[in-house]
Amino acid sequence: MAEANQHPAGNPLLAGLALLCSQLSLNIGAAIAKHLFPQIGVEGVTAYRVGISALVMLLIFRPWRTPLTGKQIINVAVYGSVIGLMNLLIYRAFSRIPMGIAVAIEVAGPLTVAVLASHRPRDFVAVCLAVAGLYFLLPIHGQVDQLDPVGVAYAAGAAVCWALYIVYGKRVSSMSGGQSVAWGMLAASLFIVPIGVAHAGALLLTPSFLLTGLAIAVMSSAVPYTLEMLSMRTLSSRTFSMFSSAAPALSALAGMAVLGEHLTLTQWLAIGAMVVASALTSLR
Repeated sequence: MAEANQHPAGNPLLAGLALLCSQLSLNIGAAIAKHLFPQIGVEGVTAYRVGISALVMLLIFRPWRTPLTGKQIINVAVYGSVIGLMNLLIYRAFSRIPMGIAVAIEVAGPLTVAVLASHRPRDFVAVCLAVAGLYFLLPIHGQVDQLDPVGVAYAAGAAVCWALYIVYGKRVSSMSGGQSVAWGMLAASLFIVPIGVAHAGALLLTPSFLLTGLAIAVMSSAVPYTLEMLSMRTLSSRTFSMFSSAAPALSALAGMAVLGEHLTLTQWLAIGAMVVASALTSLR
């Protein structure tokens, strides 16, 4: 029992720290990925991220050593499909709108999960903040004439995927070690990699692109998903969503530092409203 308590997944503080590190790694990797969009397209970069991550995770965790049950196969298939689609949609959003805004919209997914898990007066305040934040981010009035509505739609689709990722990630998190992540990344690669190959073709074999793709895969998928899976084994879906609430601010900072994406004061306030809304839904 003492050994179990020393496991990172058994300590809520360490689980929270692991989740924070996953967010930092994820956002820096996403900022690097955006530099590759003009060369091999969003589909090509997504194929790198998902495909290379799958190979790395399979080699490290060798999940085939523990057979899956029929129910686990279904959950892993859905979990992996959601991962692949979420990556593709959020990268499409990144290609059209600033990272911080895209992730602020995407975080509506875990926010919804948290609100559905609890019905307290605080949740009503959180919903009001989220609606206010989205109002000033979405291209539904004249103050955001620079925001691409197609990019916003992609971010909204990623939000749905993020909500499903939390639900199905919790279902497969009981599997040993990184087995669930490895199988999930393999499932994701089965339909994402062919899309990337069809779009970018032989360009994916360019050595310099491959090295950058390796860095993107490790920072944006292999490390974050492994740390998140460890966190999910300890944290509830609601608490996981609370820690994830910092994602928009971290993405905006990464976009500003790496890509020079400077937001207006109104956009920063809207992102702040989304962060506070997500945190409110999960505070005990």
